Amino acid sequence: MKTSIFTAALIGVTVWSSLPAAAEVCGKRDTVLSRLSEKFGETRRSLGLGANNGVVEVFASDDTGSWTITVTMPDGRMCLVASGQSYEDTIDPLQASDDA
Repeated sequence: MKTSIFTAALIGVTVWSSLPAAAEVCGKRDTVLSRLSEKFGETRRSLGLGANNGVVEVFASDDTGSWTITVTMPDGRMCLVASGQSYEDTIDPLQASDDA
């Protein structure tokens, strides 16, 4: 599950990077982190390096099940890529399909 969420985050970053600037939901990193923590009770669950050297992070709350995927660009701007409910932190091996 962790791998699939991170894969979804990387796909989201790719889609996000092709959106017009008006569609971005971005802010100062410290401000966004405070909001995720204080309003949603989310903590960082995983991170990795995405397109254009952006740091992709997954935040989630065990209490509410909310989750958020962000990307922080080298200039310090943090943007929301996706968010939702029913987060589950699991480590499951991926099953190879017969099509592989």
